[in-house]
Amino acid sequence: MVDTYGVDEERFYYATETVFGTTPTNPSMLSVPCDVIDPGFDPSNLKLRGAGSYDLQAIKKGLRKPSLKVGYVLPSAAPIELLQWAKMDLDKSLSCQVIYYKGTFASATDIISLLFKGIRISKVSVECSIEDVVKAVMELEGQDLETGTAKITGATYTDHGGAVAFHESYVKKDTTVLDRVTDWKFDIINNPRRVPVIRTSNGHLAKYIPFGHRELSGELTFEFESKAEMDEALVDTEFTLEFGLSGTNKAVFTYCKWDNITHSKWLEDLICAKARFVAKGPVAISAS
Repeated sequence: MVDTYGVDEERFYYATETVFGTTPTNPSMLSVPCDVIDPGFDPSNLKLRGAGSYDLQAIKKGLRKPSLKVGYVLPSAAPIELLQWAKMDLDKSLSCQVIYYKGTFASATDIISLLFKGIRISKVSVECSIEDVVKAVMELEGQDLETGTAKITGATYTDHGGAVAFHESYVKKDTTVLDRVTDWKFDIINNPRRVPVIRTSNGHLAKYIPFGHRELSGELTFEFESKAEMDEALVDTEFTLEFGLSGTNKAVFTYCKWDNITHSKWLEDLICAKARFVAKGPVAISAS
């Protein structure tokens, strides 16, 4: 009998699909250093009631809804390799595999494989604080889920390692580096929706998962020594925010405005300013 699996015996991998909902042949599976891997599955059962019974009369499967939540440290080896797929202009789908295993991964035994297909990134939050590393939490929605007891045949598995420390990041507003920031965060919410069609073959699977209306926002925490953000909010100033993600990697939000600004006490009664922003977009995630 196999013992239960621990967090040191699970991994997350992903590959780009060329055909929606189909894992490529001999795929190159890539990973990020995860601290959260939460797979989920909802069959959306149709629960039917009727006259003459206190109990359900039938339970039929509905629209299949696989989901996945992944928390990870941006790997210094490839900081934006996974993050870039949150952009709408890169609208390809992903195959994502969660693997539970015993022994060393190279010669793993007792494998449980959860292969999510037709994955789109629903939401990602990226944040950085002083004396910490840049972290991301990603929520994904998919078309289908396939279970197995082995790795993908013909696949190569590559682990992106390392981490991006706070001192390898920066925040720039327009052309000026903001050197008062102690914490930053940005959110990309794509609001994808599963779209089924009436069909007898795979009718319980979404045929499409298009992105919906996108929401771009975030928050910066400043050491309080300036009223600049309050002034900009009062005069309705528009600006661009650039977040450094190590080296030349960056995320750039355009047509931003301060959305909410509050002052509060911070370490040992120092005052900080928390400034939320909202962006009209677009957002660019690139390595140049």
